[in-house]
Amino acid sequence: MEELRNLVEVMAKALVDYPEQVNVAEVEGEQTTVIELKVAKEDLGKIIGKEGRTARSLRTILAAVSTKLRKRSVLEILE
Repeated sequence: MEELRNLVEVMAKALVDYPEQVNVAEVEGEQTTVIELKVAKEDLGKIIGKEGRTARSLRTILAAVSTKLRKRSVLEILE
């Protein structure tokens, strides 16, 4: 879903120091859409957050929007 990809991209760009290096890819599965987020190495900590709190928050928001769209999606943060 284009909406999910755009949502993750906007949230990630707001969090990082190098927004031009944010790359969001979408992999459509049979039942689940995988959103792959790739950021600059220096920004990885900002996306994950202390004890993974920021990453968990991103996933929660994505899950809420996915539910509204009647889709299943997973956020994967690539290194």
